[in-house]
Amino acid sequence: MDAIILAGGIPTSEDPLYFASNGQSKALIDIAGKPMVQWVVDALDGAKSVERIIIVGLPADVNLRSSKPIDFIPESEGMLTNLIAGVEHLQSSNPSIQQVLLLSCDIPTITSEMVDWRVQGADPDSDLEYSVIEKETMDARFPAASRSYVRLRDVEVCGGDMNVIHVRLVEDPSFWEQLVAARKNPFRQAALLGFDLLFLMLTRRITIDGAVKRVSNRLGLKGRAVISPYAEIGMDVDKAHQLEIVISDLSQRSID
Repeated sequence: MDAIILAGGIPTSEDPLYFASNGQSKALIDIAGKPMVQWVVDALDGAKSVERIIIVGLPADVNLRSSKPIDFIPESEGMLTNLIAGVEHLQSSNPSIQQVLLLSCDIPTITSEMVDWRVQGADPDSDLEYSVIEKETMDARFPAASRSYVRLRDVEVCGGDMNVIHVRLVEDPSFWEQLVAARKNPFRQAALLGFDLLFLMLTRRITIDGAVKRVSNRLGLKGRAVISPYAEIGMDVDKAHQLEIVISDLSQRSID
């Protein structure tokens, strides 16, 4: 499977990572001697299931290292247009491509093993496979991460940033524009998908499988929520304390 890393965005003065970025892209923030995005590339580079890497939002002269083919695409306006650009670039060389692995640049603690787990477990008929991490899993690995969780009847989860999508989903920009706008707020996502679902979530009267079925039926797609045993998939770096967490974690990995 080919992988697309969304790596655009320069923190502004209001952003918690503004001082850490030094006016550069968030993807290039130094973590234990490497740009943050290089850790993600390293995980893809060592994964047996990944053939090609596309990085959207960075120029080629950032000199990222990979033994696999790696292409750079300039940043466009917004996450959706960056996603579309990445998919179209892959389709230009392989028109028969079906699914792609979509990652953010800010999950530097992932490993090749985790990438292979996600790709090899994908249902080839799925339109969207969304990774979620249980609160217990996240708290055990990164107890100070301060993630936002959705409480369902059977599980409490946060979203992950390594997911599998079918390229046909990119053909429906209206859905993606709304979903991208709501990606950091689980309740806005629920409202987008229906207030009945929001009510069931708030009252904890629906299971994760029930929620997925309702969402899939409403949107007319085949979706699947995949519970990840790896907290790293959901350990994205949005705040200064989260940056400190991953710097400490990856500094120790470098020593080991």
